[in-house]
Parts: sequence; structure tokens; C-alpha cells
Amino acid sequence: MKRTMKALLCLLSAVCMLLPLAACGAKPTAPAAESETAEGSEIDYLALVNKLNPLPEGWEDALSTVTITNSLGDEVELEENAYTAYALLRADLEENDGIYTELDSARRSVAEQQRIMDEFTEKYGADYAAKTVAQPGYSEHHTGLALDLYFRIKGADGEFTDVYYNEDMEKDEYRGIWDTIHAKLADYGFILRYLEGEEHITGYRYEPWHIRYVNDTRIAHEIMSQPGLTLEEYLAGRSAPEVEITLGDSALYTAEELNDAVLAVKCRFASFAGCELHAIRYAGDGQSTEENLRWLNSLAEGAEYTQLAEFLMDFHTAADIEGAWNPDTDYSDYPWWLARTADGGWEIVSWGY
Repeated sequence: MKRTMKALLCLLSAVCMLLPLAACGAKPTAPAAESETAEGSEIDYLALVNKLNPLPEGWEDALSTVTITNSLGDEVELEENAYTAYALLRADLEENDGIYTELDSARRSVAEQQRIMDEFTEKYGADYAAKTVAQPGYSEHHTGLALDLYFRIKGADGEFTDVYYNEDMEKDEYRGIWDTIHAKLADYGFILRYLEGEEHITGYRYEPWHIRYVNDTRIAHEIMSQPGLTLEEYLAGRSAPEVEITLGDSALYTAEELNDAVLAVKCRFASFAGCELHAIRYAGDGQSTEENLRWLNSLAEGAEYTQLAEFLMDFHTAADIEGAWNPDTDYSDYPWWLARTADGGWEIVSWGY
């Protein structure tokens, strides 16, 4: 998750210390990457914190951090080894590629995460916030190992322009900058955390700026060398199947609009513990009736939706799943109903048989 409003100025100098570079290999059974803090406690650098897994107990007591000031004048706190590695990555990019990176954010408290969630919900709506911002207590940023980057463009006059808004950093003209950054992450023990197309696993939309420190260049290379491999899949020791997305032909919506709706569904599906997504398909323009629109508006108090879309999903449950789902079962045509106002984003209003 990135900032949406401007702050102010300057990052401290890089710490000079060399990290080993290991060759990448076959997909392993993930080992625990642990390190002692100054107090003698340990943190697990491969700890999984996502929509289903909260920050481990005792983490904050075991964490050793440093605080720096970025070019916008914001203080950023992060785990000390993650900072050492980032400083080396930053120096490499500056010296060899002319790319100037900064830290926008790293460790956040639960209270700060709640403030961001409230801000995004009010500004963009609940579903956009859900696919962009983690619930307090379930944010990877609580670990101090997740870093959000931004970059600076150096002009011919030597002056820098900060590029830090989401919509600016995602422009096609900057894709090459992110590609260069991503290509060097593993050399310093980082991975790209939220991958494009894997939202149903990570629970979040693609974020080119969000990197995660794993404290082991070998593990980082194993993950980054396999396109589309998420940390969740690496730790589970298996890759999820490809998801079939079928949009069909629509006279009401563009493919981009339908893909935005699919993204919202995939991000919500990531909270379905023990379920494996197989397919999502648009149910067709025929579902966009006045009757269905009135029904969806009746489900959300004060809603004034003007457009709707239904999607159907196929997924499979694990053999050891608990709760409402039947174990080891294929679910087909599982419905998702989304709606939006004329100038708003898609919101998930109803789902389930």
C-alpha cells in the first residue's frame, strides 16, 4: 500500500556491508530464516502475515529496528537487517543504473494501519480498501520486513522530482524502472511480494513498490526465479493452478471494467481459507436487470448503485478444511454480485448460493 497524499524531504546514507549472493536452485521445502536480535530473541524472516495469518505473538518484543528520514521528510521505521540490505540495493541501483529509490513506508503499528484503512475506505470505498490495505493486525507492514518504495527522477539540472503517488508510479513510462529494481531484489535478500495475477493468493492487487525481506539470498532467488510464485506458495511447497478468467462479450462494460471487478473478487477470495480457485467468468449482460439492481440496492443501506455485474466461480476445497465448506469438494457456479455508482468503483454486495 502506498501513500495518497504528499509529505516532505531526505534518506540517510547507505550502510556499507556486503551480503552473500547464492545461486538459485529447485523449489525447496522452505527452511526457517531466523536471526537473533540484540536482546537474544529471534524473528522468523519467513513469517507469513496476510489476510489469514496475523502477526506472530511476541514479534514486536523480538524486533530490532532503525528509523530513517526519506526525501519527503517522513520518518520510516524498519527491521535493522532489512535496512542494511536495502541500503546496499539502493546504492547498487544508483551507481549502476541511475535509479534513485526511497522508502515510503515500512513498519506500521496496528493503530496506524487502522487509520490508513479508515482513510482509504472513506476515500475509495470498502472494496478498493480491502484489495489495497491490510486489516489491522494482519498487515505485513507490522513485521518491519515489508518495504514500500518510491523513486526520484534526476533532471538535467541535477534537481530531483519525487514520484510517489500510486497512479504515477504505475504509468507505463516507469515500467522499465520497476523491472530493473525487481531484477536486483533477490541479490539482496528481497522478493516482490504482491504479484500481478496472483491476487487470489496474496489478497492484494499488484504493487510494484512493495518488497519483502527474507534475509536469505538463496531463498529470494528461488522465489524470484519462478515467475508468478508467491511467498504463500513457496512456504506451502506447491504452486496453485492457473486460474481461467472468461469475460465473454459485453455491450455494457469494457474488458478493463470487467477485469477490475474480477480483481475485487480475487482479492476477497484470498480470505477463503483452504480453498483453491480454478475459474471466474462473467455471467453476462443479461443479469443486469432493474430487478437485480433494486435487490442489490436493498442489501446495502443507503446505496445508490446504477450498474451491476454477476460473476460465477469454480473452486475446490482441501481435504482437511473446517467450517462451512465440505472437504475435498468442487464448487461450481458460485455467484458473486458486484455493483457500482456511475462514478465509483466496483463493490462486492453479495456472494454465495
